Amino acid sequence: MHAPKSTTASSESKPASDHVVELIVRDASQPQPQPPPPQPQSSSDESRDNAKDQIAPLLSRTDRPKINIFTASYPRRKPRDEVTRLLESETSPFTQIILWIWNGSRYSGLLCMALSSLIYFLMGVLSDIFSVQAIPLFETAFTRCTIVLILSYFWLRRSEQPLFGTSNVRIILLLRAIAGCISMSSFVYCFQKLPLVQAIVLNSTTPVMASIMARFFLREKLKIADIATLACSFFGVLFFFREMLATQGQLAKVEEANNANAKPSHHIFAILVGIFSSIIGGTSYCLIKAGAKASDQPLLTVFSFGILASPAMGICTYIFEDFVLPRVQSIILMVVLGILAFFAEVLLARGLQLERMGKVINIQYMEAALTQFWSLALAFLTPAFDHLIGILLIVISVSCTMYIGPDKEMDDMN
Repeated sequence: MHAPKSTTASSESKPASDHVVELIVRDASQPQPQPPPPQPQSSSDESRDNAKDQIAPLLSRTDRPKINIFTASYPRRKPRDEVTRLLESETSPFTQIILWIWNGSRYSGLLCMALSSLIYFLMGVLSDIFSVQAIPLFETAFTRCTIVLILSYFWLRRSEQPLFGTSNVRIILLLRAIAGCISMSSFVYCFQKLPLVQAIVLNSTTPVMASIMARFFLREKLKIADIATLACSFFGVLFFFREMLATQGQLAKVEEANNANAKPSHHIFAILVGIFSSIIGGTSYCLIKAGAKASDQPLLTVFSFGILASPAMGICTYIFEDFVLPRVQSIILMVVLGILAFFAEVLLARGLQLERMGKVINIQYMEAALTQFWSLALAFLTPAFDHLIGILLIVISVSCTMYIGPDKEMDDMN
């Protein structure tokens, strides 16, 4: 690249030759290309050089940093505690409470079961207040199972998880769905054929059966404290309906005496169906726990139940009952109850996944105590002594379970 021409430059040309020789004389002030002699610099040049010397060490370090045992042991991801604090700062207080109940406490299993029982109690309250139309039981079960199926499907799709789990979990999920459908069908039949009080008492034996089945199928220990709390809660339920059970027993004896030559009723058969429903329901709880722990996803147990229970309840509705077209208010109520049932089932599966069966299943009796207390408050009646004793027994039993807390081996696993 040529330097700028000076005014002293001269050129010589020979007409006989095609070559042109050009002589260029550089100014004395310009530095020589090879090697440049030291020249005095002005103040502006000195300041520019000093700035380059200061910036150069920051820009000229192109070598890769050395990796040793200290730098290799720290990943680029943020620590778990820092990420947790960041999420907590970005979420609402309600979301923080839900996350803490789900997996943020050593009491998460007990709290999930308590919240599930509270939702079931809320469903009963909404049914008592806003129910304006008599809907058959199988039709109600079909609607609720369908809503649970739809919500669990979209939840699993959104979280990008397999719908049926891995191959080693599918058999457990299938058995859970079958046991749940059989238990629900027999439970509905029991409510249709037996007086309401007897059906409720038979259904209250399901937690006891679940703890017994967990001893055989899951090899869980049934401690003395578990037996005492379960017995205390169940006797609390018996105190609620002691007078009604005695009255119905006397009426049954009078009816048998008056109809001595009549055909035997199906009362005994309905009681046996209720006991069978309780046993299968306890087995279903064990399968829920096994499926949730094997797949590490409680929602899969809810989806597997819905995918089989929804068509099964639809078939039972078509065969055994006359379809009743619900009104607009009944449709809204059924949808709300279906959504609440979905969250209650998910929390139930989560509670069974985290905690031992014999301990956590006792929390379900909290629903019976809350329902009884609500019935007394709604009717503005003076509570009977038996009702107060029953509520007190369940409160003491559930409080003892929460006070004792989870077992040490469960804490180590979590």
